Amino acid sequence: MLEHKETAQTSFEALARMDVKAVRAAIRSGAYRGHTAGLAAGKLQVNLAILPSDYAGDFETFCRQNPQPCPLVGMTETGNPLWPALGEIDVRTDTPSYNIYRDGKLAETVSDLNGVWRDDLVAFAIGCSFTFENALVAAGIPVAHIEADTTVPMYRTNIDTIPSGPFGGGMVVSLRYIPEHQVDEAREITSRFPWAHGAPVHVGDPAEIGIADVHSPDWGDPPVSTGGVPMFWACGVTPQNALAEARPPICITHTPGRMLITDIEDSTDSFIA
Repeated sequence: MLEHKETAQTSFEALARMDVKAVRAAIRSGAYRGHTAGLAAGKLQVNLAILPSDYAGDFETFCRQNPQPCPLVGMTETGNPLWPALGEIDVRTDTPSYNIYRDGKLAETVSDLNGVWRDDLVAFAIGCSFTFENALVAAGIPVAHIEADTTVPMYRTNIDTIPSGPFGGGMVVSLRYIPEHQVDEAREITSRFPWAHGAPVHVGDPAEIGIADVHSPDWGDPPVSTGGVPMFWACGVTPQNALAEARPPICITHTPGRMLITDIEDSTDSFIA
């Protein structure tokens, strides 16, 4: 069971008014274990993928060949859990929760990695759509799951990725319903954030990309409302499919919706470290 110490001072509503250092401190201490959408506005949020160094080269190539679902922001030195290029970050403690996979299967969900970190692990930071959501909200475009304090719905699709070594599989997408008169604006705004998946990969009928029922997401919560036009963005959960296909002896990811929040401005447009 994940330890959870949330108080009124560390609730989502309270943290949404705080700066990135305060938010990350609440996560590191175990006081907050919820989703990170809408927190630390203006700062780059990233998905995590952590795996043994023997797999790191092929995984880096996989990310570079699939930049929309896997926009590679940076990677750590082998065995080093500290990530100064992204901020005062310890990758073992600074994400609300982590999924640990063994031989491609989910083995457990934990609140920190202090008990499993190894000196052969490499962490990868992959851009996250939560970054562009702040820009949508600032433009007056509603983002329903933030308003409802739920996790964005995410789905497997029939869109293939380009494989690299043992890594491959289908793309995962996230869904937001956007008012019809704001669809073009949402497309244009998100295209400004190539390190946060960029423009949508599909707009319209979910069935065209292999989604049979939007009310049954593979990750996250069902849509709060289905009013508007369904817009689908490439999602950083895609590497979890790829990692499951590769089946390394151990790999670790963030739990969907619970990201690592960096000190980097979300307008960044280059690989960091």
